[in-house]
Amino acid sequence: MSLLQVQQLTKSFGPVDVLKQVDFSVEPGEVHALLGVNGAGKSTLVKILSGDYEKDDGSIQINGEEVHFTSPSEAQAKGIAIVVQEVDTGLIPNLPVVENLTLDLTVGGKNSRPISWKKRRHIARERLAKVNTHIPLNQLIEDCTLSQKQMILLARAVASEAKIIIFDEPTAPLSDHETKQLFQVIEELKTQGIGMIYISHRMQEISQIAERMTVMRDGKAVAVYETGKVSSEEVIQTMLGKQLHKADYHHRKISGETMFEIEHLSVPETGKQVSLTVGAGEIVGVAGLVGAGKSETANAIFGVTNAKGKWFVNGHSVSIKSPRHAVNAGLSFIPEERRKSGVLIDSSVQENLSLPALKSFSPAGWINRKKEHQSALEQIEELGIVTSSPKALLKHLSGGNQQKVSIGKWLNHDSNVFIFDEPTKGIDIGAKNDVFRLITHLADQGKGILYFTSEFDELLQIADRILVMADGEITDEMQNQEATEARLMTAAAGGNAVETVEYQRLSAARP
Repeated sequence: MSLLQVQQLTKSFGPVDVLKQVDFSVEPGEVHALLGVNGAGKSTLVKILSGDYEKDDGSIQINGEEVHFTSPSEAQAKGIAIVVQEVDTGLIPNLPVVENLTLDLTVGGKNSRPISWKKRRHIARERLAKVNTHIPLNQLIEDCTLSQKQMILLARAVASEAKIIIFDEPTAPLSDHETKQLFQVIEELKTQGIGMIYISHRMQEISQIAERMTVMRDGKAVAVYETGKVSSEEVIQTMLGKQLHKADYHHRKISGETMFEIEHLSVPETGKQVSLTVGAGEIVGVAGLVGAGKSETANAIFGVTNAKGKWFVNGHSVSIKSPRHAVNAGLSFIPEERRKSGVLIDSSVQENLSLPALKSFSPAGWINRKKEHQSALEQIEELGIVTSSPKALLKHLSGGNQQKVSIGKWLNHDSNVFIFDEPTKGIDIGAKNDVFRLITHLADQGKGILYFTSEFDELLQIADRILVMADGEITDEMQNQEATEARLMTAAAGGNAVETVEYQRLSAARP
């Protein structure tokens, strides 16, 4: 008997059928990977299983018992836990780690009498130990790194004594070492007979830990494979319904004109200084492993943190003490945590797309909704955003389409420099190609691009020049033609910071 058996599951939102008679199962002690491009139906299936959505038709059985969930608490009561991709949606940011780890002891109704803080701290330490992690218990969640938040969610899921755990892109914020820790925990969960649903776009991971994989496309489960008996190319072709060739880097002519420059930027979180330049029409990749200080540097450049240094746009000195100053100076920022700070998830596609350029839609102080709607329609078509309507809520879109909105909202704004922080995190190969196309199109228009990522192969496809970060500093610099994954990894693993002769020369030459 299967631990989880889903049969003929259907779900619609208005006239749009998002799940079409889906069959799916998980055996005890099995990791079953769920694959598909963004919009294939994976998220909807998972949200039904975790109680966020109600199914329209079909059946769900756990250990042979028919279940129907109308809330997440009902799913949890039946033994289903989820480790979400957007970690901040599952945690309370202004509470410490200890309280987030032991919420079930106060909220879940398991204890009729108050539990002592000493006992809660002891339980919290035990829960972190089960996932081989140590985090200061008094640390606020808002001060935790993405990887720490992910491990806290995992520790909470394991502690819930779940029969089935759903992992949604769990390794996206994790370093190689943390990923190995996660896989060790997963192997231990297998021995306990816990079934796991694993959503990821990283085929290497899936081949390492999953026993089976189900491929979804257009709301249907179109294939079930045993891991190791099918090639990655065949799986990707099944996901897309066609063969997709990996994009190769094409050398582009750069004018040589410096559009953006920062000198001796002191990043508060890393305690290090960074200097760099971006040419007009140039895509500059910034490569680094998780924890290298990429996101901290990107935030500092955009004025999110109280960084000190010098900024120059088109040769003119600008003062950037906040994101507002950055926007006024012609900078745009697509952050790593799009649901937290990149988009308004409970607002419509149309409202998100018009937000940075709201003044252009309200010259008389009132928003011209007709003009806003027409602009949204044009952008949806241009960006290839899959949505039932411009007025659809952004939270109902797939991750890849949310990311297109996160990028597209800046296209109405007169920006010279675009800063991307892990722009392809959690999106499929088809959506990645769309994002690459958008970024290349911006560069072809003469915009300057800064592209921060831990996915080195992406930079080999798209970046004209690559900087490598390690421990908050730039340790290497190379043109695309000089770059290899081996050289990038060597520099990212540690090295000597590059000399700043070029930046000193530019400073001396500037009047």
